[in-house]
Amino acid sequence: MIIQSQDQLTGAVLAVMARTRSPRLREIMSVLVTHLHAFVRETGLTEEEFREATAILNEMGKLTTDTHNEMVLMAGSFGVSSLVCLLNNGDNGTTETSQSLLGPFWRLNSPRVENGGSIVRSATPGPVLFASMTVKDQSGRPVEGAEVDIWHASPVGLYENQDPAQADMNLRGKFVTDPDGRFWFRSIKPAGYPIPTGGVVGRLLKAQDRHPYRPAHVHALVFKEGFKVLTSQVYVDDDPNLESDTQFGVTRALVGRFERHDEPHPTEPDVGAPWYSLDYVFTLEPGVARLPRPPIK
Repeated sequence: MIIQSQDQLTGAVLAVMARTRSPRLREIMSVLVTHLHAFVRETGLTEEEFREATAILNEMGKLTTDTHNEMVLMAGSFGVSSLVCLLNNGDNGTTETSQSLLGPFWRLNSPRVENGGSIVRSATPGPVLFASMTVKDQSGRPVEGAEVDIWHASPVGLYENQDPAQADMNLRGKFVTDPDGRFWFRSIKPAGYPIPTGGVVGRLLKAQDRHPYRPAHVHALVFKEGFKVLTSQVYVDDDPNLESDTQFGVTRALVGRFERHDEPHPTEPDVGAPWYSLDYVFTLEPGVARLPRPPIK
């Protein structure tokens, strides 16, 4: 079709999208074109702004490496990651869910740790955390044999792949739930941290007068055949940024009770006060067990 005016353009593009063989891809592309064209018209996007936008997308691609994913950071900063998560879980967004953001720091092949073991692999100062977690199905029955990846930032707010002072796989481990659906481990209480701000996302936050901080949290990824893979974050209840998470990831269901103890641990002689304990329950939804693509290596 030879385009005679901008009024004809959207229809011409949609006609081409309609030829897409896959019904789902055809639906996605048609809606994408409709909204993109509407966005350009509503904002009156200039040629200079369009060139700047494409340059920004190119820059985000170049900033994404084996240890950093700028696209995932941007999706979180727009609230898109949380929206996709909440729409696709908790009975399609109608009930609370243990599901949350995968985040940009999950790695495959975390080392296996026996229940009760520690995921601290190098000197990591900070109050000791003893976590006891349970995996259940939607009927409240324990799920035995689920594989659970755990990872979190150190008390200085860095994941081990960001920090040369930490050993490889520090504060990461893979557990298997027992017949009661439980797994438990020892670690260090995590701290909140700023997301990386040296790229496009950092410039966006500055332009919007937003802080870059995420509240402290422990990540979990639960895999069990017959269930949808659960990715979750359990947030520390005393963190000052719970109400203003720069990635919009906090829901009430994900705030854990990190109980502070101001006396020495009763059975671990090397653990002085203060130390923390966490009890939390993850709920799996039925579905296909399919691991996500790791955002970093």
